[in-house]
Amino acid sequence: MTSPDAAPAAPGRRRPHPLDVIAVGLAVLGAACVATGLLPRADAADTLARVLPLLVFLGTVVVLAELTAAAGVFDVFATRLAVAARGRWPLLFALCVGFAALTTVVLNLDTTAVLLTPVMLALAVTLRTAVAPLAVTTVWLANTASLLLPVSNLTNLLAADRIGLAPLAYASVMWLPQLAALAVTTVLLWYFWWRRDRPVDGRFPPPPVHRPADPVLYRTALVACLLFVGAIVAGAPVGLASAVAAGLLLIVFAFRSPGTLRPALLPWRLLLFVTGLFLVIQTIGAFGLNDLVARLAGDDGGVPGLLRAGGTGALLSNLVNNLPAYLAGEAVLPAGDRQRLLALLIGTNIGPLALPWASLATLLWLERCRAARVRVPVARFLATSAAVATLGTLAAVSALLLTT
Repeated sequence: MTSPDAAPAAPGRRRPHPLDVIAVGLAVLGAACVATGLLPRADAADTLARVLPLLVFLGTVVVLAELTAAAGVFDVFATRLAVAARGRWPLLFALCVGFAALTTVVLNLDTTAVLLTPVMLALAVTLRTAVAPLAVTTVWLANTASLLLPVSNLTNLLAADRIGLAPLAYASVMWLPQLAALAVTTVLLWYFWWRRDRPVDGRFPPPPVHRPADPVLYRTALVACLLFVGAIVAGAPVGLASAVAAGLLLIVFAFRSPGTLRPALLPWRLLLFVTGLFLVIQTIGAFGLNDLVARLAGDDGGVPGLLRAGGTGALLSNLVNNLPAYLAGEAVLPAGDRQRLLALLIGTNIGPLALPWASLATLLWLERCRAARVRVPVARFLATSAAVATLGTLAAVSALLLTT
């Protein structure tokens, strides 16, 4: 998590970002699996048909979030939270936790990692307080607050589709596990980071209220986000809901701020990463990964079965990343075994906090911290994140017993 200053690149040459290389590499490898016959074309076609709606959602929701940030919504909310805290550190803590959790639930964990992180870092500088507590808040909540709705995490969309749960039905099952995970995260976040790094007198100078540069764009972004949430609650397909909301903002930006609209808004890296990952993991599964996961998950029922499924998801996530871990687990658990599938999902959502590469959201957060030259103590971060991953997974899986 430390980020030494990078050496300047040679004039005229742009060094590719490591995540760009990984995304392209996965896409090429996935295509090679299909081209060589390691993954039959029919199986690949079925996989792509399943992943296409997810890619539409992922692409459009990131555009929606990027334009919402450009309209100043996150900046306004963050400074208003600081003003509302009236200089009191514990109250700022509670408001920041709520803000990060709400962003993750509504706009998904990658939005929190990519867009909320720089806002929180800038807020810490404005308040002249320690940066690490606000930085860690975003990455922990990006992972542990991603259980409540299907849109909160790509793995949730996969799970909800597999077991046939509409958004409200899904939330009715996952609300208690989500509360349990948030409770563990909040307690440990305060004890390990906010309490330890609080200002000497426990107070900070409130910042001035941030005014959006274009009130029309600001209000339109708010309406677009509310439209998106309302459509999801009403049961509309998530890809359609995010596409309509993003389309509304794109139209208004085209008139009010056309210079903001650029190809980089489209998250091509994420789209390539996800597509390649699906194809590669499906191929590896056929050559032994599925058998290994089946042995790890076992066929126990009741409490031991749930804990084993959750533990398998968390362990695999920290070995290979959470998305392939969920896909591998889903391949060996029957669709009718709702409890163990959801326990696996909990393990792949909360468990990845133990190691930095276990979640794409954590990797994106690291990139944002590095870009801002923010240093988070490595040993302290890894030890405390492992505690959250372990205790949060156990608490959420235990809570699942009461709602399923």
